[in-house]
Amino acid sequence: MSAPKAVSVAGVAAAKACTVNPLKMSQPLGAALAFLGIDRSMPVFHGSQGCTAFGLVLFVRHFRESIPLQTTAMNEVTTILGGGENIEKALLNIHKRAMPAFIGIASTGLTETKGDDVAGDLRRIVAAHPELAMPIVYVSTPDYEGAFQDGWAKAVKGVVESLAQPAATVKGQVNILPGCHLTPGDIIELREIVADFGLDAIVLPDLSGSLDGHVPEDFSPTSLGGTAVADIARTGASEATIAIGEHMRPAARALTERAGVPARVFASLTGLAAADDLFAWLSAFSGRPVPQKYRRQRSQLVDAMLDAHFYFGAKRVAIGAEPDLLWALGAWLKEMGCTLAAAITTTHSPVLAYLAAEGARVGDLEDLEAQARGCDLLITHSHGRQAARRLGVPFLRMGLPTFDRLGAAHRVIVGYRGTRDLVFEVGNVFLAHDRAPQKSGAAADAGDPMGAFSLEERPACLEACHDHDSATEGYWL
Repeated sequence: MSAPKAVSVAGVAAAKACTVNPLKMSQPLGAALAFLGIDRSMPVFHGSQGCTAFGLVLFVRHFRESIPLQTTAMNEVTTILGGGENIEKALLNIHKRAMPAFIGIASTGLTETKGDDVAGDLRRIVAAHPELAMPIVYVSTPDYEGAFQDGWAKAVKGVVESLAQPAATVKGQVNILPGCHLTPGDIIELREIVADFGLDAIVLPDLSGSLDGHVPEDFSPTSLGGTAVADIARTGASEATIAIGEHMRPAARALTERAGVPARVFASLTGLAAADDLFAWLSAFSGRPVPQKYRRQRSQLVDAMLDAHFYFGAKRVAIGAEPDLLWALGAWLKEMGCTLAAAITTTHSPVLAYLAAEGARVGDLEDLEAQARGCDLLITHSHGRQAARRLGVPFLRMGLPTFDRLGAAHRVIVGYRGTRDLVFEVGNVFLAHDRAPQKSGAAADAGDPMGAFSLEERPACLEACHDHDSATEGYWL
Protein backbone atom coordinates (compact mmCIF):
# COMPACT_ATOMS: atom_id res chain seq x y z
CA MET A 1 0.00 0.00 0.00
CA SER A 2 0.99 3.60 -0.40
CA ALA A 3 1.68 5.83 2.57
CA PRO A 4 -1.47 6.20 4.66
CA LYS A 5 -3.60 9.30 4.42
CA ALA A 6 -4.89 10.52 7.76
CA VAL A 7 -8.64 10.02 7.99
CA SER A 8 -10.53 11.06 11.08
CA VAL A 9 -13.00 8.74 12.75
CA ALA A 10 -15.78 11.10 11.73
CA GLY A 11 -14.62 10.86 8.14
CA VAL A 12 -15.32 7.16 7.85
CA ALA A 13 -18.30 6.77 10.16
CA ALA A 14 -21.90 6.72 9.02
CA ALA A 15 -23.34 10.25 9.08
CA LYS A 16 -26.92 9.25 9.95
CA ALA A 17 -28.70 6.87 12.24
CA CYS A 18 -30.43 4.72 9.63
CA THR A 19 -30.02 3.40 6.11
CA VAL A 20 -32.36 4.96 3.56
CA ASN A 21 -31.31 3.32 0.28
CA PRO A 22 -29.19 0.25 1.12
CA LEU A 23 -25.78 -0.23 -0.45
CA LYS A 24 -24.61 -3.11 1.70
CA MET A 25 -25.67 -6.73 1.85
CA SER A 26 -25.71 -8.70 5.07
CA GLN A 27 -23.12 -10.93 6.72
CA PRO A 28 -25.15 -14.16 6.27
CA LEU A 29 -25.17 -13.64 2.50
CA GLY A 30 -21.38 -13.30 2.45
CA ALA A 31 -20.97 -16.43 4.55
CA ALA A 32 -23.36 -18.39 2.33
CA LEU A 33 -21.46 -17.42 -0.82
CA ALA A 34 -18.18 -18.51 0.76
CA PHE A 35 -19.72 -21.87 1.66
CA LEU A 36 -20.87 -22.22 -1.96
CA GLY A 37 -17.20 -22.30 -2.96
CA ILE A 38 -16.79 -25.71 -1.31
CA ASP A 39 -17.51 -28.85 -3.32
CA ARG A 40 -20.81 -30.64 -2.58
CA SER A 41 -21.69 -27.99 -0.03
CA MET A 42 -25.02 -26.98 1.44
CA PRO A 43 -25.22 -23.54 3.09
CA VAL A 44 -27.90 -23.15 5.77
CA PHE A 45 -29.37 -19.96 7.25
CA HIS A 46 -30.33 -20.34 10.89
CA GLY A 47 -33.34 -18.06 10.76
CA SER A 48 -36.69 -17.57 9.11
CA GLN A 49 -37.67 -18.78 5.66
CA GLY A 50 -37.89 -15.20 4.45
CA CYS A 51 -34.21 -14.53 5.13
CA THR A 52 -33.22 -17.52 3.04
CA ALA A 53 -35.65 -16.72 0.24
CA PHE A 54 -34.19 -13.21 -0.07
CA GLY A 55 -30.63 -14.49 -0.31
CA LEU A 56 -31.62 -17.20 -2.78
CA VAL A 57 -33.29 -14.72 -5.14
CA LEU A 58 -30.33 -12.35 -4.98
CA PHE A 59 -27.77 -15.06 -5.84
CA VAL A 60 -29.92 -16.55 -8.60
CA ARG A 61 -30.38 -13.14 -10.24
CA HIS A 62 -26.66 -12.37 -10.09
CA PHE A 63 -25.18 -15.72 -11.14
CA ARG A 64 -28.19 -16.96 -13.17
CA GLU A 65 -27.58 -20.42 -11.80
CA SER A 66 -29.34 -22.87 -9.51
CA ILE A 67 -28.28 -22.04 -5.94
CA PRO A 68 -28.44 -24.59 -3.11
CA LEU A 69 -29.50 -22.80 0.08
CA GLN A 70 -31.46 -24.20 3.02
CA THR A 71 -33.04 -22.80 6.17
CA THR A 72 -33.84 -23.89 9.72
CA ALA A 73 -37.28 -22.26 9.18
CA MET A 74 -37.61 -20.52 12.52
CA ASN A 75 -41.07 -19.23 13.45
CA GLU A 76 -42.50 -17.22 16.35
CA VAL A 77 -42.66 -20.17 18.77
CA THR A 78 -39.24 -21.69 18.02
CA THR A 79 -37.63 -18.26 18.14
CA ILE A 80 -38.81 -17.83 21.72
CA LEU A 81 -38.23 -21.40 22.90
CA GLY A 82 -34.92 -21.93 21.08
CA GLY A 83 -33.90 -23.23 17.67
CA GLY A 84 -31.95 -26.36 18.58
CA GLU A 85 -34.71 -28.67 17.43
CA ASN A 86 -35.03 -26.81 14.13
CA ILE A 87 -31.30 -27.17 13.49
CA GLU A 88 -31.50 -30.89 14.18
CA LYS A 89 -34.44 -31.38 11.83
CA ALA A 90 -32.78 -29.32 9.11
CA LEU A 91 -29.49 -31.24 9.30
CA LEU A 92 -31.19 -34.64 9.22
CA ASN A 93 -33.40 -33.60 6.32
CA ILE A 94 -30.44 -32.21 4.34
CA HIS A 95 -28.42 -35.37 4.99
CA LYS A 96 -31.27 -37.58 3.84
CA ARG A 97 -32.18 -35.65 0.71
CA ALA A 98 -28.92 -34.12 -0.53
CA MET A 99 -26.06 -36.15 1.03
CA PRO A 100 -23.68 -33.15 1.07
CA ALA A 101 -19.96 -33.43 1.80
CA PHE A 102 -20.06 -30.20 3.82
CA ILE A 103 -22.67 -28.10 5.63
CA GLY A 104 -22.08 -24.46 6.54
CA ILE A 105 -24.47 -22.76 8.97
CA ALA A 106 -24.73 -18.97 9.19
CA SER A 107 -26.78 -17.27 11.87
CA THR A 108 -29.14 -14.36 11.16
CA GLY A 109 -30.32 -11.37 13.14
CA LEU A 110 -33.37 -13.32 14.35
CA THR A 111 -31.43 -16.08 16.12
CA GLU A 112 -28.60 -13.79 17.20
CA THR A 113 -31.07 -11.52 18.98
CA LYS A 114 -32.54 -14.54 20.75
CA GLY A 115 -29.04 -15.70 21.70
CA ASP A 116 -29.17 -19.37 20.65
CA ASP A 117 -26.20 -21.51 21.70
CA VAL A 118 -25.74 -22.99 18.24
CA ALA A 119 -22.29 -24.44 18.95
CA GLY A 120 -23.66 -26.32 21.95
CA ASP A 121 -26.68 -27.52 19.97
CA LEU A 122 -24.39 -28.84 17.22
CA ARG A 123 -22.27 -30.83 19.68
CA ARG A 124 -25.43 -32.45 21.06
CA ILE A 125 -26.88 -33.15 17.61
CA VAL A 126 -23.71 -34.70 16.16
CA ALA A 127 -23.28 -36.90 19.27
CA ALA A 128 -26.85 -38.15 18.92
CA HIS A 129 -26.66 -38.74 15.17
CA PRO A 130 -23.42 -40.42 14.06
CA GLU A 131 -24.75 -40.51 10.49
CA LEU A 132 -24.00 -36.78 10.32
CA ALA A 133 -20.36 -37.55 9.63
CA MET A 134 -19.71 -34.67 7.22
CA PRO A 135 -17.96 -31.47 8.41
CA ILE A 136 -20.44 -28.94 9.82
CA VAL A 137 -19.12 -25.41 10.30
CA TYR A 138 -21.08 -22.72 12.13
CA VAL A 139 -20.30 -19.00 11.98
CA SER A 140 -21.95 -16.16 13.86
CA THR A 141 -23.10 -13.59 11.28
CA PRO A 142 -25.76 -11.25 12.68
CA ASP A 143 -27.12 -9.16 9.84
CA TYR A 144 -27.61 -6.09 12.04
CA GLU A 145 -23.87 -5.47 12.08
CA GLY A 146 -21.00 -5.78 9.61
CA ALA A 147 -21.54 -6.37 5.91
CA PHE A 148 -21.14 -8.88 3.10
CA GLN A 149 -17.34 -9.10 3.17
CA ASP A 150 -17.38 -9.57 6.97
CA GLY A 151 -19.59 -12.65 6.60
CA TRP A 152 -17.36 -14.04 3.83
CA ALA A 153 -14.25 -13.49 5.97
CA LYS A 154 -15.80 -15.17 9.02
CA ALA A 155 -16.89 -18.18 6.97
CA VAL A 156 -13.44 -18.72 5.43
CA LYS A 157 -11.76 -18.32 8.81
CA GLY A 158 -14.24 -20.76 10.38
CA VAL A 159 -13.57 -23.36 7.66
CA VAL A 160 -9.80 -22.99 8.10
CA GLU A 161 -9.99 -23.34 11.88
CA SER A 162 -12.24 -26.40 11.61
CA LEU A 163 -10.72 -28.35 8.72
CA ALA A 164 -7.11 -27.30 7.99
CA GLN A 165 -4.60 -29.81 9.38
CA PRO A 166 -0.89 -29.29 10.12
CA ALA A 167 1.27 -31.52 7.90
CA ALA A 168 4.70 -31.83 6.35
CA THR A 169 5.26 -29.07 3.80
CA VAL A 170 4.63 -29.97 0.16
CA LYS A 171 7.07 -28.11 -2.06
CA GLY A 172 5.39 -25.98 -4.73
CA GLN A 173 1.96 -26.06 -3.08
CA VAL A 174 0.38 -22.71 -2.19
CA ASN A 175 -2.98 -21.61 -0.84
CA ILE A 176 -5.05 -18.85 -2.42
CA LEU A 177 -7.65 -17.16 -0.23
CA PRO A 178 -9.65 -14.91 -2.60
CA GLY A 179 -11.75 -12.09 -1.22
CA CYS A 180 -15.47 -11.83 -1.86
CA HIS A 181 -14.84 -9.07 -4.43
CA LEU A 182 -13.14 -11.52 -6.80
CA THR A 183 -15.39 -13.09 -9.43
CA PRO A 184 -15.14 -16.71 -10.61
CA GLY A 185 -13.43 -15.26 -13.70
CA ASP A 186 -10.86 -13.51 -11.49
CA ILE A 187 -10.13 -16.78 -9.67
CA ILE A 188 -9.63 -18.64 -12.96
CA GLU A 189 -7.16 -15.96 -14.08
CA LEU A 190 -5.30 -16.04 -10.78
CA ARG A 191 -5.06 -19.82 -10.74
CA GLU A 192 -3.58 -19.77 -14.25
CA ILE A 193 -1.03 -17.14 -13.27
CA VAL A 194 0.10 -19.13 -10.24
CA ALA A 195 0.28 -22.37 -12.26
CA ASP A 196 2.52 -20.71 -14.84
CA PHE A 197 5.12 -20.23 -12.10
CA GLY A 198 5.14 -24.00 -11.50
CA LEU A 199 3.01 -23.79 -8.35
CA ASP A 200 0.06 -25.98 -7.39
CA ALA A 201 -2.73 -23.85 -5.89
CA ILE A 202 -5.47 -24.79 -3.45
CA VAL A 203 -8.15 -22.09 -3.72
CA LEU A 204 -10.44 -21.58 -0.72
CA PRO A 205 -13.25 -20.90 -1.41
CA ASP A 206 -13.25 -21.69 -5.12
CA LEU A 207 -16.27 -20.11 -6.82
CA SER A 208 -14.65 -20.81 -10.19
CA GLY A 209 -15.53 -24.46 -9.68
CA SER A 210 -19.11 -23.99 -8.51
CA LEU A 211 -20.43 -20.72 -9.97
CA ASP A 212 -18.53 -20.25 -13.22
CA GLY A 213 -21.64 -20.77 -15.33
CA HIS A 214 -21.04 -24.24 -16.73
CA VAL A 215 -23.71 -26.77 -17.74
CA PRO A 216 -23.46 -29.76 -15.38
CA GLU A 217 -23.58 -33.31 -16.66
CA ASP A 218 -26.15 -34.25 -14.02
CA PHE A 219 -28.34 -32.55 -11.42
CA SER A 220 -26.95 -32.10 -7.93
CA PRO A 221 -28.86 -30.70 -4.94
CA THR A 222 -25.56 -29.35 -3.55
CA SER A 223 -22.92 -27.02 -4.98
CA LEU A 224 -21.54 -28.15 -8.33
CA GLY A 225 -17.84 -27.95 -7.61
CA GLY A 226 -15.40 -25.90 -5.61
CA THR A 227 -12.74 -26.77 -3.05
CA ALA A 228 -12.91 -30.42 -1.98
CA VAL A 229 -13.03 -31.05 1.78
CA ALA A 230 -9.89 -33.20 1.45
CA ASP A 231 -8.07 -30.29 -0.20
CA ILE A 232 -9.06 -27.96 2.64
CA ALA A 233 -7.33 -30.33 5.03
CA ARG A 234 -4.21 -30.17 2.83
CA THR A 235 -3.92 -26.38 3.10
CA GLY A 236 -1.83 -26.90 6.22
CA ALA A 237 0.91 -28.52 4.11
CA SER A 238 1.35 -25.56 1.74
CA GLU A 239 4.54 -23.54 1.48
CA ALA A 240 2.70 -20.22 1.57
CA THR A 241 -0.71 -18.57 1.52
CA ILE A 242 -1.73 -15.78 -0.88
CA ALA A 243 -4.65 -13.76 0.50
CA ILE A 244 -6.39 -11.13 -1.65
CA GLY A 245 -8.07 -8.32 0.21
CA GLU A 246 -7.60 -6.98 3.72
CA HIS A 247 -10.68 -8.86 4.94
CA MET A 248 -8.87 -12.15 4.22
CA ARG A 249 -6.07 -11.35 6.66
CA PRO A 250 -7.83 -13.04 9.65
CA ALA A 251 -8.25 -16.30 7.70
CA ALA A 252 -4.62 -16.19 6.52
CA ARG A 253 -3.48 -15.52 10.08
CA ALA A 254 -5.61 -18.41 11.37
CA LEU A 255 -3.92 -20.77 8.88
CA THR A 256 -0.51 -19.53 9.98
CA GLU A 257 -1.35 -20.08 13.64
CA ARG A 258 -2.91 -23.49 13.03
CA ALA A 259 -0.39 -24.99 10.62
CA GLY A 260 2.57 -22.61 10.47
CA VAL A 261 1.95 -21.63 6.83
CA PRO A 262 3.39 -18.15 6.13
CA ALA A 263 1.03 -15.72 4.42
CA ARG A 264 1.23 -12.73 2.11
CA VAL A 265 -1.78 -10.41 1.93
CA PHE A 266 -2.25 -8.44 -1.30
CA ALA A 267 -4.56 -5.46 -0.84
CA SER A 268 -5.44 -5.55 -4.55
CA LEU A 269 -4.49 -7.26 -7.81
CA THR A 270 -5.99 -4.55 -10.04
CA GLY A 271 -3.72 -1.94 -11.59
CA LEU A 272 -0.17 -1.87 -12.91
CA ALA A 273 1.54 -1.45 -9.54
CA ALA A 274 -0.65 -4.09 -7.86
CA ALA A 275 -0.06 -6.63 -10.64
CA ASP A 276 3.68 -5.91 -10.60
CA ASP A 277 3.69 -6.64 -6.86
CA LEU A 278 2.03 -10.03 -7.41
CA PHE A 279 4.31 -11.11 -10.25
CA ALA A 280 7.45 -9.97 -8.43
CA TRP A 281 6.44 -11.99 -5.37
CA LEU A 282 5.59 -15.09 -7.41
CA SER A 283 8.91 -14.88 -9.27
CA ALA A 284 10.90 -14.53 -6.04
CA PHE A 285 8.94 -17.28 -4.28
CA SER A 286 9.09 -19.80 -7.12
CA GLY A 287 12.63 -18.94 -8.21
CA ARG A 288 11.41 -18.60 -11.81
CA PRO A 289 11.47 -15.59 -14.11
CA VAL A 290 8.17 -14.04 -15.11
CA PRO A 291 6.97 -15.99 -18.20
CA GLN A 292 7.17 -14.18 -21.50
CA LYS A 293 3.41 -14.13 -22.01
CA TYR A 294 2.98 -12.01 -18.87
CA ARG A 295 5.77 -9.67 -19.95
CA ARG A 296 3.79 -9.22 -23.15
CA GLN A 297 0.58 -8.66 -21.21
CA ARG A 298 2.31 -6.03 -19.08
CA SER A 299 3.46 -4.26 -22.23
CA GLN A 300 -0.10 -4.35 -23.55
CA LEU A 301 -1.39 -2.87 -20.29
CA VAL A 302 1.14 -0.04 -20.36
CA ASP A 303 0.19 0.69 -23.98
CA ALA A 304 -3.51 0.66 -23.05
CA MET A 305 -2.84 3.10 -20.22
CA LEU A 306 -0.97 5.40 -22.61
CA ASP A 307 -3.83 5.25 -25.11
CA ALA A 308 -6.49 5.88 -22.49
CA HIS A 309 -4.94 8.37 -20.09
CA PHE A 310 -6.20 11.35 -22.12
CA TYR A 311 -9.76 10.30 -21.29
CA PHE A 312 -9.17 9.45 -17.62
CA GLY A 313 -7.21 12.52 -16.54
CA ALA A 314 -9.06 14.81 -14.08
CA LYS A 315 -12.27 12.77 -14.32
CA ARG A 316 -14.32 12.73 -11.10
CA VAL A 317 -15.57 9.28 -10.13
CA ALA A 318 -17.98 8.18 -7.38
CA ILE A 319 -17.78 4.59 -6.09
CA GLY A 320 -20.05 2.64 -3.77
CA ALA A 321 -18.74 -0.83 -2.89
CA GLU A 322 -17.48 -3.22 -0.22
CA PRO A 323 -14.20 -1.88 1.26
CA ASP A 324 -11.77 -4.12 -0.61
CA LEU A 325 -13.50 -3.67 -3.98
CA LEU A 326 -13.60 0.06 -3.26
CA TRP A 327 -9.86 0.01 -2.57
CA ALA A 328 -9.04 -2.01 -5.70
CA LEU A 329 -11.05 0.28 -8.00
CA GLY A 330 -10.14 3.48 -6.21
CA ALA A 331 -6.39 2.82 -6.20
CA TRP A 332 -6.49 1.87 -9.89
CA LEU A 333 -8.48 4.98 -10.85
CA LYS A 334 -6.01 7.17 -8.96
CA GLU A 335 -3.25 5.40 -10.90
CA MET A 336 -5.05 6.42 -14.11
CA GLY A 337 -5.30 10.07 -13.06
CA CYS A 338 -8.89 10.24 -11.84
CA THR A 339 -10.18 11.97 -8.71
CA LEU A 340 -12.35 10.04 -6.26
CA ALA A 341 -15.15 12.48 -5.59
CA ALA A 342 -17.07 9.99 -3.47
CA ALA A 343 -16.11 6.69 -1.85
CA ILE A 344 -19.02 5.16 0.05
CA THR A 345 -18.59 1.73 1.59
CA THR A 346 -20.52 -0.74 3.72
CA THR A 347 -18.40 -1.49 6.78
CA HIS A 348 -15.29 -0.32 8.57
CA SER A 349 -11.94 -1.49 7.20
CA PRO A 350 -8.27 -0.46 7.65
CA VAL A 351 -8.01 0.26 3.90
CA LEU A 352 -10.21 3.35 4.25
CA ALA A 353 -7.33 5.15 5.97
CA TYR A 354 -5.21 4.64 2.83
CA LEU A 355 -7.81 5.70 0.27
CA ALA A 356 -7.16 9.16 -1.15
CA ALA A 357 -10.75 10.27 -1.60
CA GLU A 358 -12.67 13.46 -0.91
CA GLY A 359 -15.20 11.62 1.26
CA ALA A 360 -14.46 7.99 2.14
CA ARG A 361 -16.99 6.77 4.67
CA VAL A 362 -19.55 4.14 5.58
CA GLY A 363 -22.93 4.99 4.10
CA ASP A 364 -25.67 4.01 1.69
CA LEU A 365 -26.78 4.75 -1.86
CA GLU A 366 -28.48 7.95 -0.71
CA ASP A 367 -25.10 9.24 0.50
CA LEU A 368 -23.46 8.11 -2.74
CA GLU A 369 -26.07 9.93 -4.81
CA ALA A 370 -25.63 13.13 -2.80
CA GLN A 371 -21.85 13.11 -3.26
CA ALA A 372 -21.92 12.00 -6.92
CA ARG A 373 -23.50 15.17 -8.29
CA GLY A 374 -21.38 16.57 -11.09
CA CYS A 375 -19.25 13.43 -11.39
CA ASP A 376 -18.15 11.89 -14.66
CA LEU A 377 -18.86 8.30 -13.63
CA LEU A 378 -20.73 6.41 -10.93
CA ILE A 379 -19.63 2.86 -10.06
CA THR A 380 -21.65 0.53 -7.87
CA HIS A 381 -23.85 -2.56 -8.16
CA SER A 382 -27.16 -2.73 -10.01
CA HIS A 383 -29.15 -1.11 -7.21
CA GLY A 384 -27.46 2.18 -8.06
CA ARG A 385 -29.00 2.46 -11.52
CA GLN A 386 -31.88 4.69 -10.41
CA ALA A 387 -29.50 7.13 -8.72
CA ALA A 388 -27.37 7.32 -11.87
CA ARG A 389 -30.47 8.00 -13.96
CA ARG A 390 -31.63 10.77 -11.64
CA LEU A 391 -28.19 12.37 -11.68
CA GLY A 392 -27.66 11.96 -15.40
CA VAL A 393 -24.28 10.38 -14.70
CA PRO A 394 -22.74 7.51 -16.71
CA PHE A 395 -23.09 4.28 -14.74
CA LEU A 396 -20.80 1.25 -14.52
CA ARG A 397 -22.07 -1.81 -12.70
CA MET A 398 -19.47 -3.45 -10.46
CA GLY A 399 -19.89 -5.87 -7.60
CA LEU A 400 -22.71 -8.04 -6.37
CA PRO A 401 -25.57 -7.97 -7.20
CA THR A 402 -25.39 -7.29 -10.93
CA PHE A 403 -28.72 -8.61 -12.14
CA ASP A 404 -29.50 -6.45 -15.18
CA ARG A 405 -26.44 -7.33 -17.24
CA LEU A 406 -25.05 -10.69 -18.40
CA GLY A 407 -21.64 -12.15 -17.59
CA ALA A 408 -21.00 -10.65 -14.16
CA ALA A 409 -19.41 -13.90 -12.95
CA HIS A 410 -16.94 -13.93 -15.85
CA ARG A 411 -15.69 -10.35 -15.61
CA VAL A 412 -11.93 -10.24 -14.95
CA ILE A 413 -10.21 -7.21 -13.39
CA VAL A 414 -7.10 -8.83 -11.84
CA GLY A 415 -3.59 -9.12 -13.26
CA TYR A 416 -2.26 -7.40 -16.37
CA ARG A 417 -4.91 -8.78 -18.72
CA GLY A 418 -7.83 -8.02 -16.42
CA THR A 419 -6.61 -4.49 -15.74
CA ARG A 420 -6.07 -3.88 -19.47
CA ASP A 421 -9.66 -4.89 -20.22
CA LEU A 422 -10.91 -2.68 -17.37
CA VAL A 423 -8.98 0.28 -18.81
CA PHE A 424 -10.76 -0.20 -22.13
CA GLU A 425 -14.17 -0.74 -20.53
CA VAL A 426 -14.09 2.40 -18.39
CA GLY A 427 -12.26 4.40 -21.05
CA ASN A 428 -15.01 3.64 -23.55
CA VAL A 429 -17.62 4.94 -21.10
CA PHE A 430 -15.68 8.20 -20.77
CA LEU A 431 -15.26 8.39 -24.54
CA ALA A 432 -18.98 7.90 -25.12
CA HIS A 433 -19.82 10.88 -22.90
CA ASP A 434 -16.88 13.17 -23.65
CA ARG A 435 -18.71 15.44 -26.06
CA ALA A 436 -19.00 19.14 -25.33
CA PRO A 437 -22.63 20.33 -25.02
CA GLN A 438 -24.18 22.35 -27.86
CA LYS A 439 -24.23 26.10 -27.36
CA SER A 440 -27.65 27.69 -27.47
CA GLY A 441 -28.61 28.50 -31.06
CA ALA A 442 -25.70 26.58 -32.59
CA ALA A 443 -26.33 24.32 -35.55
CA ALA A 444 -26.99 20.71 -34.72
CA ASP A 445 -24.14 18.27 -35.25
CA ALA A 446 -25.00 16.24 -38.33
CA GLY A 447 -23.32 13.22 -36.73
CA ASP A 448 -25.52 13.38 -33.65
CA PRO A 449 -28.94 11.79 -34.36
CA MET A 450 -30.47 13.74 -31.47
CA GLY A 451 -28.56 16.97 -32.03
CA ALA A 452 -31.55 18.80 -33.54
CA PHE A 453 -33.67 18.33 -30.40
CA SER A 454 -33.55 20.25 -27.14
CA LEU A 455 -33.09 18.46 -23.86
CA GLU A 456 -36.77 18.94 -23.10
CA GLU A 457 -37.69 17.21 -26.35
CA ARG A 458 -35.69 14.03 -25.78
CA PRO A 459 -36.49 12.62 -22.31
CA ALA A 460 -36.63 9.03 -23.55
CA CYS A 461 -33.17 9.36 -25.04
CA LEU A 462 -31.80 10.83 -21.81
CA GLU A 463 -33.14 7.91 -19.79
CA ALA A 464 -31.67 5.36 -22.21
CA CYS A 465 -28.22 6.88 -22.43
CA HIS A 466 -27.70 7.47 -18.70
CA ASP A 467 -28.53 3.92 -17.62
CA HIS A 468 -25.84 1.85 -19.30
CA ASP A 469 -22.50 0.25 -18.99
CA SER A 470 -19.89 -0.63 -21.58
CA ALA A 471 -22.07 -3.43 -22.97
CA THR A 472 -24.59 -0.88 -24.26
CA GLU A 473 -24.12 0.79 -27.64
CA GLY A 474 -25.48 3.98 -29.16
CA TYR A 475 -24.47 6.73 -26.72
CA TRP A 476 -26.00 9.98 -27.92
CA LEU A 477 -24.89 12.55 -25.37
